[in-house]
Amino acid sequence: MTDLVHLVAGGALIGAGAAVLALANGRIAGISGAFGNLLDGDAGPQRWRLGFLLGLLLPALFLLLNDAQVAMAGGVAWMLVAGLLVGIGTRVGSGCTSGHGVCGTANLSKRSIVATLLFMGAAMATVYVVRHVVQG
Repeated sequence: MTDLVHLVAGGALIGAGAAVLALANGRIAGISGAFGNLLDGDAGPQRWRLGFLLGLLLPALFLLLNDAQVAMAGGVAWMLVAGLLVGIGTRVGSGCTSGHGVCGTANLSKRSIVATLLFMGAAMATVYVVRHVVQG
């Protein structure tokens, strides 16, 4: 039951963060777009992109610095590789799950709805293959 509470709380915080950014700044919380623009040298008015992205990274850094167990087989190195691959995928897919799944579907964007269905389908297929084909 505790895991369910954590999942619901995490989802609520993502939605609340997207809503606050939209209400306070008039911006959509697409992480890949914000990060890509920041890499291109555009931090946005009042550097909102930098603050937004730091707010995403600081909790993870805090956990790593306080010896939190990394719940992944390869540890931090594999997490960095996975993050890089996700970043490449978001550029190829013209957006990330937060932009399409949370904000795009809320705006009834057809492109975002299709992208979210593809994300979810790929995730379900991956879980099936890993649990029932690879692990037996």
